[in-house]
Amino acid sequence: FPAGIYEHFLTDDKKVIKEGIGVVNREERVLLPNGNTKWLLTSKLPLYNGKGKIVGLVGIGRDITTEKKAKQELIAAKEKAEESDRLKSAFLANMSHEIRTPMNGILGFAELLKNPRLTDEQQQQYIEIIEKGGARMLNIINDIVDISRIESGIMDVSLAESDINELLDYTISFFKPEVEAKGMRLLLTEVLPKERAKVVTDREKVLAVLTNLVKNAIKYANEGTIGFGCNKKGPTLEFFVKDTGIGIPKDRQQAIFDRFVQADIEDKEARQGAGLGLAISKSYVEMLGGEIWVESKEGKGSTFYFTIPHDDKIEGRKKGGINASVESKDPQTKKLKILIVEDDEMSSMLLEKFLEPFAKDILQVFTGEDAVDICRQHPDIDLILMDIKLPGIDGAEATKQIREFNKDVVIVAQTAKALSGDRQSMLDTGCNDYMTKPINKEDLHETIKRLFLKS
Repeated sequence: FPAGIYEHFLTDDKKVIKEGIGVVNREERVLLPNGNTKWLLTSKLPLYNGKGKIVGLVGIGRDITTEKKAKQELIAAKEKAEESDRLKSAFLANMSHEIRTPMNGILGFAELLKNPRLTDEQQQQYIEIIEKGGARMLNIINDIVDISRIESGIMDVSLAESDINELLDYTISFFKPEVEAKGMRLLLTEVLPKERAKVVTDREKVLAVLTNLVKNAIKYANEGTIGFGCNKKGPTLEFFVKDTGIGIPKDRQQAIFDRFVQADIEDKEARQGAGLGLAISKSYVEMLGGEIWVESKEGKGSTFYFTIPHDDKIEGRKKGGINASVESKDPQTKKLKILIVEDDEMSSMLLEKFLEPFAKDILQVFTGEDAVDICRQHPDIDLILMDIKLPGIDGAEATKQIREFNKDVVIVAQTAKALSGDRQSMLDTGCNDYMTKPINKEDLHETIKRLFLKS
């Protein structure tokens, strides 16, 4: 056998030649002259000379590169799906805890309120606990609804002229009492020049991101300061929220913006949260054409940043939404005849109490069909509070049918955020305005005042 011949064969093939064994259906990766690689399925046998000595190797190979890549992608997809299932399972377990905890407080302290021997101070304390538990549950539900709408692609962007400095001022006034109650300081460290403060953006989404970041800073810090603000960086506005909290490990700084991840992070302090706030914030920022990121050191605190385009051109843009604020005035002097269309008895009772200051007569029905019938019987109804999700025909269809014979009655749609869809679609059905559940008494009163101003 010529010296050095083994150098021309792969390591496994040397063994084939020396021992005279064959290899069938082996996967091999081959380096091509152009630098690319291919996968081959090969079968090989030793080649003998007339004296029975192995002088080479004969074989055949089939290109399986496409099949190999497909198999690798399938394995990767399977692993990703398994990881996603694991995270979602952790998320659902976390959700069960997050919902049951405030619900336990709400039901428990509601039961305690039945005690006739409670002092006024105890009653107020229990009511405050119930209100806080309800607000916490509402935040969780809103996060779940928002992430569902983002994933389904029905989350809209509503552009209007917005004053960024007003958003910053609102944020500090809203959170300052909570921060100071923890013995910390909340500082607004940078604002925009007055002439550059008005931009075209989605005010509610910017405020949602900013408040979420400040809430996180409050949650994960127990001492020191929280500073936030905004400055102009070229064609963008850069917001920041800096805290002196626990910090974030470097290997988790990207993952925290992924959905469901918080539930998978070991948290010895059992902090509240659905693990969706940063994922929602990231989606909102990207919808507005910006970026979001974090710089952090464990034990030293974190600084979150996000940007939005500095678009100050309002010409040709639609300003405001259907709930644009107006000067608050008293409603018309006459009392209103009001129809409540609501299939939930508790919600209907609550609306009745809210509406008493404005009503001379309140009618109540529970289905869309009954709403249409009673409107035919009572053409003098002034205001309809129309639930959208109803048994039988829904509120949107009931509104369309009512508009066929009554163009003047004021109809306010009221529905859960999960089912709201596009606000404009509510107007298209014939509604005059739109409110999301849970209905806030002050918001309802302001809406009625606005709709029934004296001409």
